[in-house]
Amino acid sequence: QVQLVESGGGLVQAGGSLRLSCVASGRTFSMYTMGWFRQAPGKEREFVAAISWRGAITYYADSVKGRFTISRDNAKNTVYLQMNSLKPEDTAVYYCAAAWGSIATMSSPLKYAYWGQGTQVTVSS
Repeated sequence: QVQLVESGGGLVQAGGSLRLSCVASGRTFSMYTMGWFRQAPGKEREFVAAISWRGAITYYADSVKGRFTISRDNAKNTVYLQMNSLKPEDTAVYYCAAAWGSIATMSSPLKYAYWGQGTQVTVSS
C-alpha cells in the first residue's frame, strides 16, 4: 500500500515555472514506477510524464517534451515534476501515480494502482 501526497501547485503566468513534488509513504518507494497525469475541466485524465523505478527511463507526452522534467529521489521517497515555459493549456489538476515494478506502458493510467489527491496548476495568459 502506498499513499501519495502532491504539493507545489499554484497560479503562475505564462512562461513561468513550477515544481511539483509527490511524497510517498512506505519503504518500497524505489520499487515503483512513478507517473504524473493531469486533468483539465471537462477533459479526460491525460498522461504527462513517467519515470522508471530506478530512474533510468523517463517518458513524456509530446505536449510537454522539452519543457517538463520528471525526476525522483528514492532516499526521500519523492518524485518531482519541473515545469518550465508553462502555457495556459497546461492548466489542470496534476496527479501523482505509482505502479509496482517495471511496466511496459508507462503512459496508461490503467497501469497505476495508487493515486494522490491532486494539486491545481493554473497558468494565466
